[in-house]
Amino acid sequence: MKPFGMLCGMVLAMAASVSAACAETPVLRAAVLESGTVNWELDTISHYGLDEANGFKLEVRGVAGGSAAQVAFQGGEADTIVSDWLWVARQRANGRDYVFVPYSRAVGGLLVPADSEAETLADLRGGKIGIAGGPLDKSWLILRAYAEQEYGMDLAGETEQVFGAPPLIYKTAISGGLDGAINFWHFLAKMEADGMRSLVTVDDAAVALGLDPDTPLLGYVLKGETIAEHPGIADALANASQQAKELLATDDAAWERLRPRMNAKSDAEFAALKAGFLAGTPAPGPVDEVAADRMLQLMAGLGGEELLGPVKALPDGVFYRPGS
Repeated sequence: MKPFGMLCGMVLAMAASVSAACAETPVLRAAVLESGTVNWELDTISHYGLDEANGFKLEVRGVAGGSAAQVAFQGGEADTIVSDWLWVARQRANGRDYVFVPYSRAVGGLLVPADSEAETLADLRGGKIGIAGGPLDKSWLILRAYAEQEYGMDLAGETEQVFGAPPLIYKTAISGGLDGAINFWHFLAKMEADGMRSLVTVDDAAVALGLDPDTPLLGYVLKGETIAEHPGIADALANASQQAKELLATDDAAWERLRPRMNAKSDAEFAALKAGFLAGTPAPGPVDEVAADRMLQLMAGLGGEELLGPVKALPDGVFYRPGS
């Protein structure tokens, strides 16, 4: 039998070792929209231990909206949020050291009722278009540029716009109260499952405008100080995100586990939501910054200072570079 003092020493050494290990594992606090689709990925990361496998501990806090997430992030109550890289570019131009880690390239398009006679955007002249996200919604801006280029059409001036929250646009469109609708991708997936059809996708419009549809729009945002304090944390988060998507792409059981929080009313909606989420998986490797700069300049021309402030070109350091 080992002496009591030796046993105490062993226990204390083990406790110190565990304490040191815990201290070395950074906690990444994510503030995200409570009902946002990013929760499907974050839930998967936590449930399957993909955070700890990559050397960090994920804590998720639900917030009511994007503005609340930004306030939590800027105020130090969260270490990461999900936003678009245009917002990150504007913040960097204002002196904030924020970095964008790609999460999704999922974008939508414009849907019309199944019985609509419209074949192109030009056929919506004089019609009513519902738009989630407001007049500075990126999909709306890209489709405006596309309508001007392809049809010489001022989409904003030649249609009536109805701006509203995504659920309102969804319900109004399904009930036949709109000639066309632009919504967040997961609501568009539900709308298509409920019988609406695509008139034009943002991907197709982007290609016609000379943009790269593979440019990821949404991503996790980290502060430079967080990356400096925890070297490798950006790689760790990017790896966990990719691994979660790979798991969801190959394991139906992983989706069945998420189904209760996906708010799918039917098997068709469930299938559409799965497909839409996976279709938004960003390409591996670094973001093409030349292509991103082309998109930024288009957005700056359409959204002006209200969208991007004084930013006219892509600031250096917006995008996370793998291994950096």
